[in-house]
Amino acid sequence: MPGRVAIVHSWLNQYGGAERVLEHLHGLFPKAPIYTSMFDPRVFPAEYQRWDIRTSFLQRVPLSRSHHQLMLFLYPMAFESFDFRGYDLVLSLSSGFSHGVRVSPPGKHVSYCLSPPRFLWTFDQYVRLEGVGRLTRLGLSATVPFLKRWDYVASKRVGRFVAISQVIQERIRRCYGRPSALIYPAIEVDSFPTSDEVDDYFLVVSRLIPYKRIDLAIEACNRLKLPLKIVGTGRSRAALERIAGPTIEFLGKVDEVTLRQMYARCRALIFPGEEDLGLTPVETQAAGRPVIALGRGGTMETIIEGKTGTFFPEQTADSLVEALEHFDYRAYDSQCIRQHVRSRFDIAVFREQFLDFLKGELCTS
Repeated sequence: MPGRVAIVHSWLNQYGGAERVLEHLHGLFPKAPIYTSMFDPRVFPAEYQRWDIRTSFLQRVPLSRSHHQLMLFLYPMAFESFDFRGYDLVLSLSSGFSHGVRVSPPGKHVSYCLSPPRFLWTFDQYVRLEGVGRLTRLGLSATVPFLKRWDYVASKRVGRFVAISQVIQERIRRCYGRPSALIYPAIEVDSFPTSDEVDDYFLVVSRLIPYKRIDLAIEACNRLKLPLKIVGTGRSRAALERIAGPTIEFLGKVDEVTLRQMYARCRALIFPGEEDLGLTPVETQAAGRPVIALGRGGTMETIIEGKTGTFFPEQTADSLVEALEHFDYRAYDSQCIRQHVRSRFDIAVFREQFLDFLKGELCTS
C-alpha cells in the first residue's frame, strides 16, 4: 500500500452525502491530510476538528464559506496551487474542482468521482431543476464555457477514475472520454436498527429543494389521504407546506438516532427524485424497510423490484399514486432487504474493494 497519501475534497462548508463518503475515504487513510478549498468547522461533527485539514487561499477570502458559488473563477487556481510533491497517492473526491490538482510522477492520482460538475455539463437542466434565478443564470452563462474547458483539461490529469454508480460511469465516459472503475459508496449496515413493528406512515428524508421533487410525494399522499412524515430542511419548505394536506407532517432536522428509528418503523421511504445513486434509499433498506422510488438513475442499482422496493415509471404524481395504491408493505421481508444492502453497500465491502483497486493501481508501472 502507498506510503504518503493525501485526500482532496472540493469544499467543506456544508455537511451532506459527499462528506459521509469523505469520512469513509479518511477511514481508509486516517493519517492522510485533507486538502480543500475552504473549511467551516461550525457545520461539521466534532471529529473533523481532529483531522489534518489544509485549506487554500480561498479560506481567507470574504464570503467564501457562506457564498462559495461566488468563487467559481477562483477554484481552478485554488486547486492548482496545492503542492503534492512527496506523496505516493493523491485521492480526490470530486463533484466539482478537486480532480483538477496537479500531481507529478511518481505520485499517482485516483479520483473517486461523485459526478462531473452538473452545472457545467448539463447547464440547462441544472438551472431548471435548481430553480436558479435570472440574474444568476446570466452570470453562470458567461462563466460556464471557460470552466467547462478547464474541467475537461483537468480530467486528463487524473490517473484513474472511480465512479460511484453506473450512471456516473457513463457520464465520465461522455464528458471526459475516460473509462472508470465502479465502487459503490458505503454505509455501516450494523449501525441501523431494525424493528418488528411498522407504524402507520410513509417517510421522505431529503433536502427540501426543487429538483428533489418532494411535491410529488405530497400531492400523491394528499390524494390518497396517506400519512407522510417529511424529514429535512431547505429553501422549498414554505412552498411545500402550502400544498400539504392534513396528513402531511414536516419534522425539519432530526437527530441521527431518531432518524434511524424512523427508517426502521416506516411503511416505506418515498424517493421521487432522480439521483446519481442516492444513499438515503440504501440507509432505509439497511433498516429493513422497502423504498418506493422513481425508476430512473442510481436507484435502479440499489433497489430490487418486488424484493427491496418498487419503482414508479414516470416523474408524476399520477404515476406515484398508482404505485402507492398497489403497494403492500407486508409483502416485504426486512431481513432479505437488509441482506441485500449488506452484500453490496456495507463499509466492509467498500474497504475491501477500494483497497484492492488501489493495490492494483499502485503495482502498475
